[in-house]
Amino acid sequence: TLMIETVVALLMFVNGEIKEARLQPSMAVCLRGKREAERTFSESVTYKCWKGKAELENNIDGSKSIKKIILE
Repeated sequence: TLMIETVVALLMFVNGEIKEARLQPSMAVCLRGKREAERTFSESVTYKCWKGKAELENNIDGSKSIKKIILE
């Protein structure tokens, strides 16, 4: 089942394109994760914390993941 919810996500951009979007419990946790991720410097990779709507799907283990980001 797909659900649309407002979420906080840590987005990973490679050459300006979103490659990965991970659900985060809060903006504070996201910003901490972003700082940690940026310690491994790569010119083509950037990270952004983002709050907005996303289409979520349930994983086999009961967790949720982002299927699609909805930009309004």
